[in-house]
Amino acid sequence: MSRASGHRDVPHAADLRIEAWAPTRERCVAEAVAGLVESFADVSGVRPSGGIRMDVPPGPDADLLVAVLDEVVYRLDVDGVLVLDAEITGAPDGGLTVRLATGDAAEAVGTGAVPKAVSLHELRFGRDARGWSCAVTIDV
Repeated sequence: MSRASGHRDVPHAADLRIEAWAPTRERCVAEAVAGLVESFADVSGVRPSGGIRMDVPPGPDADLLVAVLDEVVYRLDVDGVLVLDAEITGAPDGGLTVRLATGDAAEAVGTGAVPKAVSLHELRFGRDARGWSCAVTIDV
């Protein structure tokens, strides 16, 4: 049985905690990306202006999730771009192929604390009978 995809912020002392769920591993990672961006920015007025493609090598599922979220934080910090949409597919080797649509962060409306890093503390990502779910803490 599959379930709908989604994400939410969960109260967490001094940091941000994101939970995401989806029928597939790749969609769950995309939901976590959306939850991360929505936690600090309203991107509804941001025009798409670029894209990023990255290949995440195979590894434990939690490491794949962290690699993608780290890229989102890195691009914001270094390039000043926000991820507007994430398309994630499984690679034949077990890794991920990630395509991120981006826009200028200056066009967004800030709604929360900007993320600084992805924490490994209490990181969870896995499959159960209903699909995939993850929980990740973001340092702000």
